[in-house]
Amino acid sequence: MNGNSGDPEWFRVFSPAPDAAVRLLCLPHAGGSASFYFPFAKGLAPAVEVLAVQYPGRQDRRTEPLIADIPTLADRITEELAAYRDKPLAIFGHSMGAVTGFEVTQRLEAQGNGPVELFVSGRRAPSAGRSERWHLAGDAELAAEIKSHGAAGSELLDDPEMRAMLLPTIRGDYRAVETHVYRPGASVGCPVTAFTGDSDPKVTVDEALAWTGHTTGAFHSQVFTGGHFYLSDHVDAVLRTVSARLAALAGAV
Repeated sequence: MNGNSGDPEWFRVFSPAPDAAVRLLCLPHAGGSASFYFPFAKGLAPAVEVLAVQYPGRQDRRTEPLIADIPTLADRITEELAAYRDKPLAIFGHSMGAVTGFEVTQRLEAQGNGPVELFVSGRRAPSAGRSERWHLAGDAELAAEIKSHGAAGSELLDDPEMRAMLLPTIRGDYRAVETHVYRPGASVGCPVTAFTGDSDPKVTVDEALAWTGHTTGAFHSQVFTGGHFYLSDHVDAVLRTVSARLAALAGAV
């Protein structure tokens, strides 16, 4: 099966690695885009080929309607992945991407061809719920919330024209993840590795460790210094862990 035969709108392959032993599907945070994972693609090739997901409603897909809920988003991604299943697959998701990745993993496992590992970053376990309704906040409040996390490019929200352009997409993503309903007992069978920042206001270390209750496979965790976007300062360390895990798992497949 050819990895180029799928829908090119959904996945970005920034560093093609045709001889890679495994692919890593990378899912962005709320308001994020595939380009967030450019460092992953460069850092993991040629051993791992990164498929960075581009959600509808942003960058070159900005004219497409947003997908309003996580299950539908997971359904679409799962469908598009069919053309890329000629090699073992792992999944990495940050924040909203972790929730989506968990849902995609369940769907792939139900098809009998699940990923070799799920990496969840900057997101509390599904059972560690919080009642958050930032998607209902006013524009100024929502912009301040986003900027407080220190995401690269969030300073663009200071510009009224950019705010008007960017906030609808971010608000839509927030709505999708904040209204997502946890199904008690939902779990996956593959190993799960959880990454988190020790001062992340969106997830405590204990909430990240609670992912252990959502897999019947092995569980690993790593805590880094930093907040919600700790990843920006620790890309190399995260990639070392991902590479080591995937090298071991690919050798066992």
